[in-house]
Amino acid sequence: MPKRILQGVVVSDKQAKTVVVKVERRFTHPLLKKTVRRTKNYHAHVEGQGPKVGEAVTIEETRPISRLKRWRVLPPAAAQA
Repeated sequence: MPKRILQGVVVSDKQAKTVVVKVERRFTHPLLKKTVRRTKNYHAHVEGQGPKVGEAVTIEETRPISRLKRWRVLPPAAAQA
């Protein structure tokens, strides 16, 4: 099964080796036919010097790392490939 890849913005980098990424998705409401925005926060694992608040990042689904972390931040070079 392929790993899901999402793009979002870092909203917190206060934890060691963890960043919180806000991912926004847009869809058309089935009844109202209006575009709706929904956001969700994901805890993502990052090694070394991670991205700062406000930076756009790409995250990839991975095995469970801790109670909340099931994602990891892709390096900028791998995210564009």
